[in-house]
Amino acid sequence: MHQKKRLEIIIEKPALKRACRVLEEAGVKGYTVFPAMAGFGNSMRWQRGTDLSASRDMVMIISILDAAVVTKATEDLENLMGAHIAVLSLSDVQVLRAEKF
Repeated sequence: MHQKKRLEIIIEKPALKRACRVLEEAGVKGYTVFPAMAGFGNSMRWQRGTDLSASRDMVMIISILDAAVVTKATEDLENLMGAHIAVLSLSDVQVLRAEKF
């Protein structure tokens, strides 16, 4: 097993393309995007699809990456996230095929 980092971002859907571009430019080899269905934060409940325009829909981006890429990716994401509703978390994980990440 090989030590890597797991990056999770929950962010407003309108910022998705920019967040993915930041990851790619930082050297991340891959990511997966999921719809975020509902949540609670900042003393408010939210649910996907309650806004007719879907402008407040949230998505979750998950990526496993090498520690060498973490600093560049998180610094650039911090700039993007300042203008959007977003949460970023980073954790240690172990993976079987290190060359994929």
